[in-house]
Amino acid sequence: QLQASGGGLVQAGGSLTLSCAASGRTFSRYAMGWFRQAPGKEREFVGHINWGGLSTYYADSVKGRFTISRDNAKNTVYLQMNSLKPEDTAIYYCAIRSDPYSGTSKTRTDAYDYWGQGTQVTVSS
Repeated sequence: QLQASGGGLVQAGGSLTLSCAASGRTFSRYAMGWFRQAPGKEREFVGHINWGGLSTYYADSVKGRFTISRDNAKNTVYLQMNSLKPEDTAIYYCAIRSDPYSGTSKTRTDAYDYWGQGTQVTVSS
């Protein structure tokens, strides 16, 4: 089970940190992803972190502004968001990628098996 939190309302240029807490003792084995979905749009990839936290990958739209990290001792993955823009407004979801060798791109939603319930981020201009 995944529980995302930390969303809220922030002005453009501001920062937020999202957290995704996972239950279960095998959290540290899995790669994790963050996605977001704006009203009327498809869910889109934001970023990915491998099981050990040493490898990250970001969508071009957030590269340089967002940072993913994880604390396996706390079963938690984080999404630090800086220099937020109104176009970052969306519901943000975390997800577990249980098989990183499946051949499915980490940027695709079908590469992920378990999803959290999402947390709303609203950036005002």
